[in-house]
Amino acid sequence: MVQSAWSNEKAENLTGLQELVYRSNIIGSDRAVCNWGGGNTSMKTMERDFRGQDIEVMWVKGSGSDLATMEAENFTGLKLEDIRPLMERAYMTDEEMVDYLTHCMIDAKHPRMSIETLLHAFLPYRHVDHTHPDAIISICCAHNGQKLAEKIYGDRFVWVPYVRPGFELSKMIAQGVAANPHAELVLMEKHGLVTWGDTSEQAYTQTIRMINKAEQYIKNAQTVSPFGGEKFSVKDKEQRHQLTAAIMPLIRGEVSKEQQMILDYDDSTDILEFVNSVAAKTVSQIGAACPDHLVHTKMKPLFIDWDANAGDVQQLQQLLQQGIRNYKVEYETYFERNKNEGDVMFAAAPRVILIPGVGMVTTGKSKASAQVSSALYHRAIAVMKGTTLVSNFVSLNENESFNVEYWPLELYKLTLAPKEAEFSRKVAFITGGAGGIGSATARRFVAEGAHVVLADLNLEGAQKVATDINEQAGELRAIALQMDVTNEELVKKAFEQTALAFGGVDIVVNNAGLATSSPFEDTTLQEWQLNLDVLGTGYFLVAREAFKQMKIQANGGSMVFVGSKNSIYAGKNAAAYSSVKALETHLARCIATEGGEYGIRVNSVLPDAVLQGSAIWGSRWREERAAAYNIEPNELEEHYKKRTTLLVNIFPADIAEAIAFFASSKAEKTTGCMLTVDGGVPAAFTR
Repeated sequence: MVQSAWSNEKAENLTGLQELVYRSNIIGSDRAVCNWGGGNTSMKTMERDFRGQDIEVMWVKGSGSDLATMEAENFTGLKLEDIRPLMERAYMTDEEMVDYLTHCMIDAKHPRMSIETLLHAFLPYRHVDHTHPDAIISICCAHNGQKLAEKIYGDRFVWVPYVRPGFELSKMIAQGVAANPHAELVLMEKHGLVTWGDTSEQAYTQTIRMINKAEQYIKNAQTVSPFGGEKFSVKDKEQRHQLTAAIMPLIRGEVSKEQQMILDYDDSTDILEFVNSVAAKTVSQIGAACPDHLVHTKMKPLFIDWDANAGDVQQLQQLLQQGIRNYKVEYETYFERNKNEGDVMFAAAPRVILIPGVGMVTTGKSKASAQVSSALYHRAIAVMKGTTLVSNFVSLNENESFNVEYWPLELYKLTLAPKEAEFSRKVAFITGGAGGIGSATARRFVAEGAHVVLADLNLEGAQKVATDINEQAGELRAIALQMDVTNEELVKKAFEQTALAFGGVDIVVNNAGLATSSPFEDTTLQEWQLNLDVLGTGYFLVAREAFKQMKIQANGGSMVFVGSKNSIYAGKNAAAYSSVKALETHLARCIATEGGEYGIRVNSVLPDAVLQGSAIWGSRWREERAAAYNIEPNELEEHYKKRTTLLVNIFPADIAEAIAFFASSKAEKTTGCMLTVDGGVPAAFTR
């Protein structure tokens, strides 16, 4: 049952618009009550206008906001005396409605009003809420929904046949409520719930009470197992995740042919119950449970008809590849059948993929976007579960589904999203992510839209960088993984975790490092081996696993090796370090020769003396290099500056800029290249 989140302590001192903000936030915080981005709330108040006169104003949710996180500035104020005469009109197009309501706004700086503004304005109540609760939509999506509603609510409801939101629906609701003085709620077929109250608390309490009546009815009526019971047994979690990690890059490659996508994987209990059930294949293909759902999930998900008890990974990969390709063809046909003049087709790939034994994979332009699709399909499953326990599930017809998906008023919300940047939809895997160059590179990529994986032996340091990035750029943009580049199994595991988190990888920055210094005759085998293990074998292992994943995705990729000025200059008292740094750049060129046919580019950036934020320069290396030049450790920065032709020091951001260049579209025809970023050390000039 849905629990009330109302707190008298929090609400008692709220006045004006803050009342509406509070109610909206607690409604939106429970996704079983209101979908992400869906629903709308309103409040009618008296305000003083610019002339100093009192006017009646309705505050309503602004378009493109989410109730759970809305603030006062996300609401729009409209003059009610200008809106009420619209009840006398017989017809109004969406365009006419939006244009008219824009002139009713009390402040042009307010956001564009909700699509369902008139629904709130035409009802004579001070507080009105429109939500999409799972239990309510379960009733509204039943083939005999109105009869079920009579059993639950008697004659105290208004049933409105499905009509797309706008003028007509708003007027139908107002007329239905006016005709039934006993009505306590409105049920919109295949859509949702409307409730009201004289106070904010009364409106909220009524919403929760009406939802729980429907939920209790479904619970009491249940006589069968959900979705016909289990068809496939649930796999062990570790086995399931290994299987998923193996298929995610293939899925990402197939869905990204037209437009790059980030993936999300979900194997929650309710997801596994559904995908492993007898009825999942049939029920999932009926259609969307609610208009709010299909905008983010498309009309239908892709269901992979795979025998999860007996099938192997190769068979699953084949089914996925063929299934995604068939889905695209079918979507293109669906678009051609239903398109209106001016419609431009979205990417044809599925937004939701259901796999027995595995779970659900969703796609989006970002991790957050993919998780919105995931969250909404959770809601769809809850609705279908409720409906099929008491009746037969029905959906919108194909043409209406299309018209909702390509509805101009919904498409407007997409225009509110920020413009995509150079690395939008890209995933960058950075070794040594906790260090100066690694963290600066991560921030540089994220600033232009990327998602980043910070892999480091120092997990605490990598987590700190990831947390800071997510606080500034938004959740889900960065993750931290503990990885020892010399350990083959840990490197493989890190790329599996990356596949599970984002679907795959587009950019790899081989940056993990260390440095030692000693005269050649004093260089021990242990020192030599340490440099070779970390800077040679480590770079090889990371690049090899990245190469495999990029090949499976079949969408190209970029690797950038962080070498050193010493890659081409024999540094004094650094034979082990310099030799292996030279190995790195030649390894990069070798990979570049093999990667070209797959669109995989490999380049190297050669820094010198990047002291800021460096763990290496915080170790014995500082003292060792100072001793090699017969100076004090605190004199190193000035020493390095004076030996450059540009008389500059090199900072992590300088190296990050060079890495970003190689990874960007500006260098899309460059591979096997080295770029020295050292301020101009003549001894290291390439020749």
